[in-house]
Amino acid sequence: MEKSLKKFRVAVIGCGRVSVMHFVSIEMCKDVELVACCDIKKDRADAFAEKYGVKSYVSYEDMIANENLDAVHLCLPHYIHCKVATYAMERGVAVLTEKPMDVDFETAEKAVLFAEEKGVQFGVISQCRYNNSAKLVKKAVESGKLGKIISARSILTWSRSDEYYSGSDWKGTWDKEGGGVVIDQAIHSIDLVHWIVNSEVEKVSCSMANRGHEIVKVEDTAEGLITYKNGVRYSFYCMNNYGIDEPIEIRLYCENGRVVFGYDDAYIYYNDGTVEEAHQNENTVEYEGGKDYWGFQHEKQIRQFYNALAGKEPLEISGREALNTHRLIMDIYEIGKRSM
Repeated sequence: MEKSLKKFRVAVIGCGRVSVMHFVSIEMCKDVELVACCDIKKDRADAFAEKYGVKSYVSYEDMIANENLDAVHLCLPHYIHCKVATYAMERGVAVLTEKPMDVDFETAEKAVLFAEEKGVQFGVISQCRYNNSAKLVKKAVESGKLGKIISARSILTWSRSDEYYSGSDWKGTWDKEGGGVVIDQAIHSIDLVHWIVNSEVEKVSCSMANRGHEIVKVEDTAEGLITYKNGVRYSFYCMNNYGIDEPIEIRLYCENGRVVFGYDDAYIYYNDGTVEEAHQNENTVEYEGGKDYWGFQHEKQIRQFYNALAGKEPLEISGREALNTHRLIMDIYEIGKRSM
């Protein structure tokens, strides 16, 4: 049953770089009212509070206690995602968190089980699934038009300097970020392939190295082979020692054709000579200060989150759904760290 037409009272916890994607998207949702924001760095919270005309907090506990919230958005360091999520859900507040769910599998799984036990909505951002390119490929696979996927590959070559890491007190750490290029940059391309293949993992083979960074110990390079129970073999390569952020490239080799796609464009070349393609429409959402590699689909996923909270449709990327990719990321690290 749909809830009443009252506006959901929501707040953002964590006012770092990616939070702009949430502030802007919340404002675009007509059934949602932003009432507060929180950051342990008071100046950052105050700046967003002034810009959006809401209350500013340095304590998420105080904010949740005082604001009668329906939902919170988490834009926090990875290692406290589930800690803060569980605190909110324990008090009946729905949660939408940025990826990854946390820095280990057990903590993430406990948070999902807790949400299900409490009957509280728990969503995880995977905005790239809402790209036109990804949706076209997913549909072509699910419809059977492409036939069985035989193999897949993804390549990511981006740029993250030592200065990128030195500007943060948690980036590039095993205990707070959970790793480097895999969990921070390549997680989205790995998620897309994993989502499209839609099968249980049989085996993960992976190696990792830090080849170009002096001030961090996490991996800046990783490659591996993921074998699925449905027979698909997925090879991935990612590194952040390149000079610029090149567009990611994902390829699928299927019974009835082959696919080449990234965040913006997709081309499906069928064996009968026909071609399907999809392109990202001209962006109509302006995320001031947002990064191009974040894409422009936060608004779509956040709108879907609130449609689900209102009872209009099922939640598409729940904690339970996101746990599938999170398990794979953690398995990649378990195997890959042995080579470092």
